[in-house]
Amino acid sequence: MGDPKRSRKKYTTPGHPYQKARLESELVLMGKYGLRNKREIWRARTKLGTYRKQARELLALEPEEREIRGKVILDKLIKLGILSEGATTDDILALDVEDFLKRRLQTRVYELGFAKTIYQARQLITHRHIMYDGHIINVPGFLVPKHMEKTIQYAPHSPFNDPNHPMAVVGHAKDSAEMTESEVSS
Repeated sequence: MGDPKRSRKKYTTPGHPYQKARLESELVLMGKYGLRNKREIWRARTKLGTYRKQARELLALEPEEREIRGKVILDKLIKLGILSEGATTDDILALDVEDFLKRRLQTRVYELGFAKTIYQARQLITHRHIMYDGHIINVPGFLVPKHMEKTIQYAPHSPFNDPNHPMAVVGHAKDSAEMTESEVSS
């Protein structure tokens, strides 16, 4: 686990810091996913690299051992929602950084309709207006597992719970619209 006084970096920086194509692609990702800095991209890229390294090491193992160890890695990625059911080791090698960025809490809050923009989603999370699995969470980079996505909601103390709030957005509007349609059809 390590000494708590000596935390380690959770990312590796690029080997060549001034490659124009990489810099431009990172700027596009920062805008698309509302990231604060490039370290967030590098963190996702490092996480992707560790899974890809494990997948390459699996290919060198005997078939029985490969199946056992591969199942552990695949189950974890399927649980996170990065891979779909029935994925194989080759699918791990085909992953991209965006697959990890799509599973961040900030992106999920925006895509579920709790915020109008990706930047507002980050602000809602950091200002503790978002609850996940019954706990207030203020880490926009938290990876949300697929099966726990439904537990994302506004915090109880948040003014966004009030449907008359001028900035209360789509998240509750979708739920209430679905409820009224289902109640009408009943």
